Amino acid sequence: MNIHQKLKSINLQRYPFLLSLFIMIGLITINALLQDSFFYTGVLSSTFRSFLPLILVAVGQAFIILGSDIDLSIGSIISLTNVSIVQMIGIFGQTPSGVVLAMFLGLLIATAAGFINGVLISYFRLTPIITTFATGTVFAGFALWVMPSPGGEVPRFYYEIYSGGIVGLPMVLWIIGALFLIHGLFIRKTKFYRYLFATGGDKEAAFQSGVPVQRIRVLTYTLGGLFAGLATLCIIGETASGDPLMGPSYTLNSISAVVLGGTALAGGIGGIIGSVFGAIIMETVNNVIFFARVPIVVQTLLQGIIVIVALAIGGLSTKRGTKNAN
Repeated sequence: MNIHQKLKSINLQRYPFLLSLFIMIGLITINALLQDSFFYTGVLSSTFRSFLPLILVAVGQAFIILGSDIDLSIGSIISLTNVSIVQMIGIFGQTPSGVVLAMFLGLLIATAAGFINGVLISYFRLTPIITTFATGTVFAGFALWVMPSPGGEVPRFYYEIYSGGIVGLPMVLWIIGALFLIHGLFIRKTKFYRYLFATGGDKEAAFQSGVPVQRIRVLTYTLGGLFAGLATLCIIGETASGDPLMGPSYTLNSISAVVLGGTALAGGIGGIIGSVFGAIIMETVNNVIFFARVPIVVQTLLQGIIVIVALAIGGLSTKRGTKNAN
């Protein structure tokens, strides 16, 4: 069997993340060639710290899209959680206990926001794209009410822990490794994961087969909110302050990352791991353009073209995988 036949034999329906993995490796290689210090421990740690928020948001968005839904409010949830945590640290004090309490309540706010989305869409049968656009506007309004302009601060130990390491490895690599481990050992083996794909493939058929479709949809949006909250903790670790306009860019970027990772927007095809690769691709594209010294006036244009091409390739591969499966 020649190489072409071997490549054709790879089932992208079963391994939808393979193409994104190859693209990611290629882009990282180009990045390393352009940036001599890329693989230095400090540089690698700093690079992936900046990648981690989008990775986490993409994972949360992936759960939602796999169920054939979408969340346009996820960026606003980040903004609301960001300013809420920073303000609560100011209220509770910059002690370890005060910071932990603020972090916990911030995660609770993000998770509750996702839960509200899920209930509105699942039990009130509202259209996901319109509903989350509307709730996103509400969450963004609350964020501006809590903190009208950027400000606040967090204690030094917060971002020192986030930028630090354990047993010689950067904290960010431990977090990404934990994501892969939790997904491989637990999430993939749950009924929820099987029900999620069934719901995304055909909601009506899944419901008739006894799948609790409404609860699955609520849970996916709740997870989306939770992961948005976790991403916010990382953002605060990088910025050490609050910003009510921090989140909106993560909404469309997270959707793009999910699709780049091999997940179909129609739902039922793809996976969580591919979304991690897709997020890394999105961020690495920016790095490559920067270190290639592309003129600033065309950077945004080039970023858009590269992402469109990558999305088109991923979309065609997903479509081909679906045809092969049928």
